[in-house]
Amino acid sequence: MGTAEETPGGEDVSWGEVTPEAARRLLVAAVEAFAERGYHATTTRDIAGRAGMSPAALYIHYKTKEELLHRISRIGHDKALEILRAAADGEGTAAERLAGAVRSFVRWHAERHATARVVQYELDALGPEHRAEIVELRRESDAVVRGIIAEGVAAGEFDVPDVPGTTVAVLSLCIDVSRWFTTQGRRTPDEVGALYADLVLRMVGGQK
Repeated sequence: MGTAEETPGGEDVSWGEVTPEAARRLLVAAVEAFAERGYHATTTRDIAGRAGMSPAALYIHYKTKEELLHRISRIGHDKALEILRAAADGEGTAAERLAGAVRSFVRWHAERHATARVVQYELDALGPEHRAEIVELRRESDAVVRGIIAEGVAAGEFDVPDVPGTTVAVLSLCIDVSRWFTTQGRRTPDEVGALYADLVLRMVGGQK
């Protein structure tokens, strides 16, 4: 399932910061290949071929296949953290902000499901230094959601005995959308986001 199945125009938004154009083409090709075949089964020749370039051209922009994965993962995790922070810093009750965070987070994972699968599920293929960097970003995302839930508990909006455990459950639920979402399915990314926001509020006792 390649990036061609993602929401039209999504790749332009996702990778606009990657320059020059040849480097962006290689990165998009890598996302397609990693999502379809997995990181370890993908060769640099596969990636270059998808980009319409020679293997030698790839090394002009990326020293290794792992560097490509790191670039993809870093951009994706930065975006995920940006989405969650924007919701957490917004106006409204804890319930409104948690629902907003879930809606946006789920929508991103659905709209860019191939990209999100690579970002979220190829972490162990990164080298130790790069993996530590991405793990720290994941901790920051966890802290943002945990903070919203803790605020809701303190305000009496939520009934959550285990805030850290519930945070992991919420994030796992959202991230897993990238495993199964398809544009041929019954629901749009917005509809899935709304459904999951409702489910999460029920999970934390925010709806009676």
